[in-house]
Amino acid sequence: MIEFTAAAPPAETVTDLARDVRRDLALTPKQLQSKHLYNALGSCLFEAICRLPWYRITRAEGRLLARWSDQVVAGLSDPLTLVELGCGSGEKIAMLAESLRSHRRISVHLIDISPTALELSERTLGRLEHISVMGHRATYEEGLRRAAAQRGSAATMLVLFLGSNIGNFDPPAAHDFLTEIRKALRPGDALLLGADLIKPIADLMAAYDDPLGVTAAFNKNLLVRLNRELLADFDLSAFDHRAVWNAAESRVEMHLVSRRAQRVSIPRADCTVEFAPGETIWTESSYKYSPEEIVARVERAGFRSRQQWIESEARFSLTLFVAAGSTSP
Repeated sequence: MIEFTAAAPPAETVTDLARDVRRDLALTPKQLQSKHLYNALGSCLFEAICRLPWYRITRAEGRLLARWSDQVVAGLSDPLTLVELGCGSGEKIAMLAESLRSHRRISVHLIDISPTALELSERTLGRLEHISVMGHRATYEEGLRRAAAQRGSAATMLVLFLGSNIGNFDPPAAHDFLTEIRKALRPGDALLLGADLIKPIADLMAAYDDPLGVTAAFNKNLLVRLNRELLADFDLSAFDHRAVWNAAESRVEMHLVSRRAQRVSIPRADCTVEFAPGETIWTESSYKYSPEEIVARVERAGFRSRQQWIESEARFSLTLFVAAGSTSP
């Protein structure tokens, strides 16, 4: 059974959503924050996306972990604390925990804003008797601060940030976030980062605009959410899903494109929004990297690269970093 920390953050309120929507739809270009994609239905649709044959990130990362887990944890000393930012189903951290059966003391901290993800991870990790598990329903930063505060003075910490979630941050925000992770660590602690790599445009478009239309449904569900929670009158048939590769910024962008001139009322956000034909709402970005760029970006935040593994077929990387200030973890 996972033990949960007290004082879990309150769920996002309609007022919070309305404030963000009113502000972001007034921008040029119009935007909606990607975090709003992940309501209950959106989360289920994203899980379905991860199973699509065209979206290869999850399977590629799983293959790397299955093959290299022993090397990831080699040299980590007892007592050991594992922390996963965004635990999902718990399957990835379970692979590493399996490689640590010879360690006497392992504490696992799972950090996610989704209670469903924490419960699923509990079931996944429940079979492992050699670990203790603490769940934190919190933002990444707050959960990591809690985990760091609770570990022992002699414990080594390994933080996992997988699934190429780093790609959802623009470069300045990614640097700030990596710097926050470094602040929570001691010299010699480690970070395992999963990142998607630049690949042929055709592969990227198939992943973010799949032939079954699951990603389109995921994107358009954002409008369904606004209709339900903010009493908006978005006509789903009047918007198309569009994924584009922005080569200059090295990112895939997801947009909702207005098919005609229209006016949308959003009563609970106290606003009305005008759309011209072809005008877009930018809903998500997913940055792609070269292996060298991953190393350079993270090292600028106070880490030192230790080892990198690449799944060449799907073009995905796992990189192990050590918090600067020590020669080895």
